[in-house]
Amino acid sequence: MKKIKKLIIACDGESASGKSTAAKLISKKYNLLLINSGLLYRYASKLVISHKPKNKVEFLKRKFKGISYKKISNLKLHSEKISNHVATLAKNKKIREIVNKVQISIIKKNKRICVEGRDIASKILSKNPKYDLAFYFKCSLDVASYRRWLDIKKKLPLKEVKKSLKKRTLTDKNRKHSPLIRVKDSILVRSDQLTKKQVIYKMSGYIDRLINKN
Repeated sequence: MKKIKKLIIACDGESASGKSTAAKLISKKYNLLLINSGLLYRYASKLVISHKPKNKVEFLKRKFKGISYKKISNLKLHSEKISNHVATLAKNKKIREIVNKVQISIIKKNKRICVEGRDIASKILSKNPKYDLAFYFKCSLDVASYRRWLDIKKKLPLKEVKKSLKKRTLTDKNRKHSPLIRVKDSILVRSDQLTKKQVIYKMSGYIDRLINKN
């Protein structure tokens, strides 16, 4: 396979739409640094839940100074408590600015990278640097809920998981700052209609065409 020096991929999508798994597998296949922006927000939520600071913005500014993404990526941050809290936290413009600053700092140091989240193509990688390819993940609520239910080892009723996911996606799409939107030139990936293998095959087809063009 031909290797190019610069390859920037954006993966956006709804909660439990399969974007994290796909971004992880694609990053491994093409030797890209993987950044999951959701983990940064989840880490911020974990800190706020644990410490209950009076001023969340100033508290997170201090905590995110010189932060190690590698350290965060090894933490267990997918509890339902954090999932419910993070949607509200992510609406805060000043907190988004703190997280965005960390992401942009990492991105600017790496030319071969895959960034996954909810506002990557529309905000984080919209320019300087701009994504080479953008993927948008969509999954039916029933399939997404069932997958998340299995992920959390059925610790909560499926009905509750479904309600939580629906609320999270509505919050993400309707928030004032950096809402979840699909950019015009993004490639739609329906993870409820494709197997994991088929998702990677589809993404790889677009990536290989781009690599062979350069």
